[in-house]
Amino acid sequence: MSAKKTADLVKELRALDAVALDVKLNAAKEEIYNIRRSRLSQPEVNVKNTKANRKNIARILTIKRQREIAAAQGAK
Repeated sequence: MSAKKTADLVKELRALDAVALDVKLNAAKEEIYNIRRSRLSQPEVNVKNTKANRKNIARILTIKRQREIAAAQGAK
């Protein structure tokens, strides 16, 4: 993902539906995998992207969980 401000990124993620969140989640996981794999042959690869992707994964999972809790409370 690009270097956006955190608040802007969270707003963008909250505006997405569940399917789009899953796509972004899978893309971030795949990018982490590719970075790790490329480090085997090129140790000088920039690993800061891994940290950013891990944070984005956590943000996406948090939003999904918040929606799940809100749906459960709305069903009561």
